[in-house]
Amino acid sequence: MLLLITGLVLFIGAHSTRIVSETWRTRLIARVGPLAFKGIVTLLSLLGLVLIVHGYAAARAQPIALWTAWSGGRHLAAALSLVAFVLWVAAYVPRNTIRARLKHPMVIGVKVWALGHLLANHTLADLLLFGGLLAWAVLSFRAARQRDAVALAQSAEVAAGVAVAGAVPGEAAAGRPAPSRVADAVVVGIGLAAYGLFAFHLHASLIGVRPFG
Repeated sequence: MLLLITGLVLFIGAHSTRIVSETWRTRLIARVGPLAFKGIVTLLSLLGLVLIVHGYAAARAQPIALWTAWSGGRHLAAALSLVAFVLWVAAYVPRNTIRARLKHPMVIGVKVWALGHLLANHTLADLLLFGGLLAWAVLSFRAARQRDAVALAQSAEVAAGVAVAGAVPGEAAAGRPAPSRVADAVVVGIGLAAYGLFAFHLHASLIGVRPFG
């Protein structure tokens, strides 16, 4: 269990700088440089992920049940995981409708995935892993929405200044590409393919559990 907890601390901690303080994160990046900062985050994330996988596998060998597992939980987790994979892909494909509307599909995908797996499982290790990631995703989404509000307010101030200067209305927002149906199709296609690969092959080899039998 210690491996799992350590992995979660490293992985979640590496992705929580914007939750803790946006100002502190900006100062840290300025001090060490953006490449070094990304490198540190990547290394901590990979180390944390490795510890999580091994720690969770070890914890599953000696499970500590906390409640009775819900019989329909596995089906719900499978369905929500499919949604999560599409959301994760949407975070990286430009000009897709999902990202344009949801703004933060990666974090929302983690919330959906973690909730589904939390409902499908019943041990202490499950609570630590999926509950911890769900809590992080909720806080991360909250911080992201706060940043959105600040950015929107700044954008409104800029737009007001442009209007006073006599620019054409809407000129400040020009250059933003509209969502593309092709991008939407790419998101769904890659999301379905990635989900199929993980659910039918990688999940069993990495986690030791077959979602569909």
